[in-house]
Amino acid sequence: MSLIVQKFGGSSVANAERVRNVARIVTDCYRAGNQVVVVVSAQGDTTDDLIEKAAEINPKASKREMDMLLSSGEQISIALLAMAIEAEHCPVTSLLGWQAGFSTNSAYGSARIKTVDAARVKAELDNNHIVVVAGFQGLNRYDDITTLGRGGSDTSAVALAAVLHADRCQIFTDVEGVYTADPRKVKNARKLKEITYDEMLELATLGAQVLNNRSVEMAKKYNVELEVLSSLTKAPGTIVREVTNVEKMLLRGVTKDTNIARISIIGVPDTPGIAFKIFSKLAAKNVNVDVILQSIGRDGTKDITFTTSADHAETAVDVLRTSISELAGKQILCDEGAAKISIVGAGMESHPGTAAKMFEALYEINVNIQMISTSEIKISVIIDKEDADKAVEAIHAKFFPEV
Repeated sequence: MSLIVQKFGGSSVANAERVRNVARIVTDCYRAGNQVVVVVSAQGDTTDDLIEKAAEINPKASKREMDMLLSSGEQISIALLAMAIEAEHCPVTSLLGWQAGFSTNSAYGSARIKTVDAARVKAELDNNHIVVVAGFQGLNRYDDITTLGRGGSDTSAVALAAVLHADRCQIFTDVEGVYTADPRKVKNARKLKEITYDEMLELATLGAQVLNNRSVEMAKKYNVELEVLSSLTKAPGTIVREVTNVEKMLLRGVTKDTNIARISIIGVPDTPGIAFKIFSKLAAKNVNVDVILQSIGRDGTKDITFTTSADHAETAVDVLRTSISELAGKQILCDEGAAKISIVGAGMESHPGTAAKMFEALYEINVNIQMISTSEIKISVIIDKEDADKAVEAIHAKFFPEV
């Protein structure tokens, strides 16, 4: 007997037909002799709809009340799925996040899991029940409901798999696995049979929307083997594990992130400590900075350019203008029309010329590179957002020519 944790996203349970389809997947696994724990997201666009409803009432609603509202989406999903499983004549119990033992910190809207006391889940499994758990949520020390942020249900599933020592954590999506690019936009995208945690983490962080990056971090930390597969077909998926058995490919994927802002500070004083002041002030306001470019100092000044998410752009500019006296009167430019295109692969470090090949692909379609960032397993470039799609297609074609 194996213990399997299965997670289904919002698209997998978007309507009655799909809920019944998920129920069949779950019960087939259960009837095969496995213990099954299911983690479910809110149906379809429920979370976005709830955010819109809140904006109609109070655009500045507190994060605590937003979490109270948004957590209701998963409650609907688990109840409906449990009903569908009952209709398949299998024993089932649905549990909210706090009933499943999720304890979090108090960062409403982006809470972190502190502990998972899975005693109730284990008791239901011992009673031979399928357990359906609301993802994306937990309870803080004030007994307030908290949510884990976008993609939080992936993290909920991996956390349960780790605590329960599950044999596998299956993440069901609307695509058949992890691809070398978004298969809905790049016709020659190839599905990967296996991928390492580090490569998957880079892809997730750089814009691939198959897995939440926090869930991959947790899977790596607790050695939880993941399988990404489709809830709509029976095709084999992609295994995410520490070490893959296949020969390393040069490249595992091409990603894009269009939620990027490029901020430039012109004429920064060329004095020791100024970079520390800038980036420590940004960090204090929880502004995450990605690519950083600093010019060579001339005439006592230099220019500093960095990227952050578009969501943090307004906060970043405000911090620069009001909190750092050395920047008074300096020109601060913010461009939200940028995109980050990245290639990822553990095999890149042993293959000279990878960067040149990527830059050649962009040159051939006349796309200008604004900034470059590299690591052992990734190369990222900042370009104009309007060029993002054709850049991904061109780079993918360069590394994965049609055969």
